[in-house]
This record gives sequence, C-alpha cells and structure tokens, in this order.
Amino acid sequence: MSKDLPESNPPLKSAGRPKASEVEARTRELIDVAGCLFLKHGYTGVSLEAIAREARVAVRTIYVKFGGKAGLLKAVLAARRERFFPVGKMDVDQRPLREVIGEFAGYFYDMLCEPDAMALQRVVIAEAGSNPELAEAFYEAGPRATREMLERYFARPDIRAQLRPDVPVALLPSHLIACINGDPVMRFLFPQRQPSHEEARRLLADRLELFYHSIL
Repeated sequence: MSKDLPESNPPLKSAGRPKASEVEARTRELIDVAGCLFLKHGYTGVSLEAIAREARVAVRTIYVKFGGKAGLLKAVLAARRERFFPVGKMDVDQRPLREVIGEFAGYFYDMLCEPDAMALQRVVIAEAGSNPELAEAFYEAGPRATREMLERYFARPDIRAQLRPDVPVALLPSHLIACINGDPVMRFLFPQRQPSHEEARRLLADRLELFYHSIL
C-alpha cells in the first residue's frame, strides 16, 4: 500500500453536553445580565422573561438554577458580595482581634460605598415595603449571613474572654456594623459630598477605636 495515500478526515465531534466551564460562564453571564436589569428597572420592573431574553436563556433555566426571581436576586447579591467582600471564615480566624475586625471593617465599608451596591440598596429600600419577597431575598443573601458570622466570632471562648463581662454578645454584630457604616443618610442623600478615600479610612479607624473602647 502506498505511503502517500491521504489520511482520512478525523470524525466530527458531536455537539453533546456543554462543558462545565461553558455552563459556569453562561451562569455568570445570566447573573450579570440580571444584575444590570435590576439596577436599571428595579426588582418589580423587570420580568423573568425579559431577563431570559437578554441573557439568551430559557425562563425554565432560571427556575431550574435559581428557583425563580428571588433566587436569581440572591445570586446577584452573592456574586457582588464575593467580588467586593472577600472575607471567608472570619469566625475561625486565629489572628489578633483588632487585625481580624480591622480587615473585616475595611472590606465591608468599601462594599457599602461601591456605587452598584448602593444602587441595589436603593432598589431594595424603595420596593421592600410592597414586596416582602424582595426584602427576604436581600436579607438572606447578605445581612443575615454577615451577622451570624460575627455572632459566632464574638461568641468564641478566646474572643469572649477579651470582652468586658457585661457586653451582650448578641448585640455586637449590629453594633459593629453601625460603627463601620458611619452616616448612611449622608452617603445615600449626598454621594457627591463623600470624603476622600484617605479621609474615609481615617474616620473608619476612629469609629473602630470607639467600638473597641466600648467592648474590650
């Protein structure tokens, strides 16, 4: 047989099921599209059909992956939280208390001040009164998890031993978040008047000192 005979063409690959990386990329795109539409039209102002059309997926896909609109909002909030708030298992962090709290406070404050995060908070505040599903989805996606993590941290025996005996541990998460938050009214009403990054960090450090003075 001649060695110069042309090689046969390789068999065509069947379409088959998409790769895991492709599925993940499509899911991320769906979450990004949903986030943009929620910011632009509000939670009640955008339908699942509109989201599905913009993301080029079936409405059924949204129900299968997220259980519906509230689940999709949770995914949007969780994705943005991961992007701007990379604090993992703070409740098992063994570093000194001030170091742990200081890192948490820095990330948390930056996340609160991030423009898209503020815009989403405005959407939730505007619509939560008439839409309990929205309020519950927002609370479950962020505030509850953060507060429970902080409560576990402050309840640890080694951390509890550093606190004043009369400090109510159950109130510490809200107390810390309030100290980090500063003046949210000014931040929401007059975003153009916000301090520089350096000044904001100095004010945050002052508020944290007040927090430490009240609990240690």
